[in-house]
Amino acid sequence: MQIHPCGPLCGAITVPGDKSISHRAVMLGALANGTTHISGFLMGEDCLSTIDCFRKMGVQIERTETEVIVHGVGLHGLSAPEETLYTGNSGTTTRLLCGILAGQSFASVMNGDASIQKRPMGRVIKPLREMGASIEGKSDNYCPLRIYPSELCGIEYRLPVASAQLKSAILLAGLYAEGQTTIIEPAPSRDHTERMFRALGVEIETHGNVITLDPPEDLHAVDITVPADISSAAFFLVAGAIVPGSELTIKNVGVNPTRTGILDVLRSMGADIAEEHFCDHAEPICDLTVRHSALHGIEIGGSIIPRLIDELPVIAVAAAFAEGETVIRDAQELTVKESNRISAMVAELTKAGVDIEETDDGMIIRGGRRPRGATFDTYQDHRIAMSLAVLALAAEGASRITAPEVVAISYPDFFDTLQQLGG
Repeated sequence: MQIHPCGPLCGAITVPGDKSISHRAVMLGALANGTTHISGFLMGEDCLSTIDCFRKMGVQIERTETEVIVHGVGLHGLSAPEETLYTGNSGTTTRLLCGILAGQSFASVMNGDASIQKRPMGRVIKPLREMGASIEGKSDNYCPLRIYPSELCGIEYRLPVASAQLKSAILLAGLYAEGQTTIIEPAPSRDHTERMFRALGVEIETHGNVITLDPPEDLHAVDITVPADISSAAFFLVAGAIVPGSELTIKNVGVNPTRTGILDVLRSMGADIAEEHFCDHAEPICDLTVRHSALHGIEIGGSIIPRLIDELPVIAVAAAFAEGETVIRDAQELTVKESNRISAMVAELTKAGVDIEETDDGMIIRGGRRPRGATFDTYQDHRIAMSLAVLALAAEGASRITAPEVVAISYPDFFDTLQQLGG
């Protein structure tokens, strides 16, 4: 796909539903008593993998043009799958399902695509085994995973890193455990699981960075509205900030405080971003309007990293257009995503003439010169592909994106939206 530099980006858009919330809505809807209607669901490949896995365990799930309808089977109503549960490219599906499957009365096998088979699962396997789970993996760390019936007990577990996937896997296993499950986070990570638990009647308390779950007798189905994904909105926030003359609005974006690190960072860099029409139900939502502005380099690290880990590739693009030096640190988690996002972004931004240096836990970007167009690789990583497309909008000369279809993992209509805005 070829992308040419464009004039101002203008208009109002609604990006797809939040991927993290969409996954959890299907999972908890399947385990609830009653029917869950999910509106705003992300129909991306990752979330469809979650639907497919639960269908294989006997859950009836319908898809219409406007919603996903999950006919819950209750906490103990899942059936043994007759085939491998295939999670595709979805790390969220794979890791969270580990927690659910650990508490079942049947054995199961879970596997994903070539990328998932390279992503370490030991971080999740370790606490689940401490709870009593019986899990075997390739080299004890990788898919395919074999999970056998076992009796679980609640534990107190201190997370080695702030990870919503790890935290959620333990909490989901805690639904089936004898006694309380307590998790201590080193820093707050996204709390969609805790919010959804409370909505479904689960007793879960949060005191600072300590989360305590009392296992429920059952879950009660509730209808769920999925807000627009701030991780998808991030690409347009950066595009609006770096393309001269731009002004665009992204509507109904989820602005959960555990996810808004992207707003804090872009504003610290000088971006002009306004919030309007704020409302707060299960998740806070508002419209975001971004206008082109001059950006400057900053240092990004510490406790803010878990709040923007998925947005760091496109933040690196913003830094390439910012005056001065931007340092991203404490982001080792980027090395075990769909690709090694540190190495990938350093390699591709170097092609564009950006002065960028890879470090063990991040990167140093010296901005101020307009990047040039290039032929960019996507590493079969949707966030790398979309980040480089944003760079191409403001680069000097045309760019080519290889394997652009990978964006379907989280944003199937991404390029159509870009064109709609004037890209």
